[in-house]
Amino acid sequence: MLYDHSRKRKGLRALVKPNTKFNLSVRDIEVIEQALRAKAGRRGLAIAEGETSPQLKAEMTEIQKLLGRIHDQKNWYVSKKFTPGG
Repeated sequence: MLYDHSRKRKGLRALVKPNTKFNLSVRDIEVIEQALRAKAGRRGLAIAEGETSPQLKAEMTEIQKLLGRIHDQKNWYVSKKFTPGG
């Protein structure tokens, strides 16, 4: 799919494909996740205070789904040694 995030060059519009490969570190993802959680917290507070616009609910759903996708991509490790209580 091509998006029209284009620049005009000599009267022509050049269609630009979005970048689908990112070079982000684990720390970069942590920062993004923390920012999304903070934003979700603010949106949740607004919803709790009675602001229930469809746009606000849609944004909250989008944030929650994105946080879920980030969570699902994490690799969880379990110690192979016996750990008492763990």
